[in-house]
Amino acid sequence: QLQLVESGGGLVQPGGSLRLSCAASGFSRDYYAIGWFRQAPGKEREGVSCISSRGGSTNYADSVKDRFTISRDNAQNTVYLQMNSLKPEDTAIYYCAARPYSCSGYVGRYNYWGQGTQVTVSS
Repeated sequence: QLQLVESGGGLVQPGGSLRLSCAASGFSRDYYAIGWFRQAPGKEREGVSCISSRGGSTNYADSVKDRFTISRDNAQNTVYLQMNSLKPEDTAIYYCAARPYSCSGYVGRYNYWGQGTQVTVSS
């Protein structure tokens, strides 16, 4: 079964940066699109960004457009989310998720999920 493990979260001040990583294992080909989602306390899980299986297509939520950048290294089976100019409203648990080939904006379309990594943006 596909396994996804997030890392790179932590505490950062507003305006700071973090890079999250999503390491995938359990499959042998470049087949999965990877999405980043986040969930703040009391709120629905929302899509942040997504990258297609070979990196040819990316999507971003309006709330993170021009601040976050998603990328992938298929040789390492790792997807990254570079987060710049972080705001307090970015505070959430961040999850990576996988689905076949292409991106989707719907949580329910993703088949595999990591355990999440906490991002806290606070002074």
